[in-house]
Amino acid sequence: MENQRLRECLASDFARLREVVASTSSSAAVPSCPEWTMADLASHVAEVYLHKTECIIQGVEPEPWPPAGLAEEAAKDVVALLDRAYAALTHELDGRPADVPTGGWYGPDKTVGFWIRRMAQETVMHRIDAELAAGVPHAPVPQDLAVDGIDEFLVVFLAYGTTEWNEYAQPVLQGTEGDTVRLSTQGGACLVSPKADGVHVTADGGAAGAEVTADPADLLRWVWGRADDDAVTITGDTEQVARLRKLFQFAGQ
Repeated sequence: MENQRLRECLASDFARLREVVASTSSSAAVPSCPEWTMADLASHVAEVYLHKTECIIQGVEPEPWPPAGLAEEAAKDVVALLDRAYAALTHELDGRPADVPTGGWYGPDKTVGFWIRRMAQETVMHRIDAELAAGVPHAPVPQDLAVDGIDEFLVVFLAYGTTEWNEYAQPVLQGTEGDTVRLSTQGGACLVSPKADGVHVTADGGAAGAEVTADPADLLRWVWGRADDDAVTITGDTEQVARLRKLFQFAGQ
């Protein structure tokens, strides 16, 4: 996706997130994030925005984190904190080209452009969390954003995460050798194959032990654990799919 389009999606989903947070009890439970309330969710999003803002300003990940007083600010008015954080983030995104280096945890891409994409995807997922907490219908997820989000999850979180932090992934990788699951949607298909050295994600081709098919928005929610298996169509070996979902949980935590 182009950065400008990602910025449009970020703005739209932030507006929806803010609307839902502001109109719902701060104590409402977030079913997709156990033990979180709506206030916890909003505070988390604000903290993430401020952290990425500092990654951009400083060129490294800020330490220590979070800054003193942030919890007190959230307790006083979490919507105001959310507004402040979003304004700070977008100010920095507006002021720098996408290829400017920043701090970050993803080795292959430590640029402003990475954070534009990441914050667009972070915001749509937490917007969905807020809607679940409020008990209101989901606003649509644009197809292009959903397709991009699936790719980001599989490549950045699943493949990179299980390879870069392989020793921590070993408990969930054990017993998956030989599994191959095809994920299919309107934006294309890919094969997801766990190995001892991490999860491999490749272009569709060859046989798969199982296949998961859904429209892009439902598949995005499913890989991030915001939708159950009834949101997708599963064929083939369901145990392979169940093992893959445990890897998804590891990658997305």
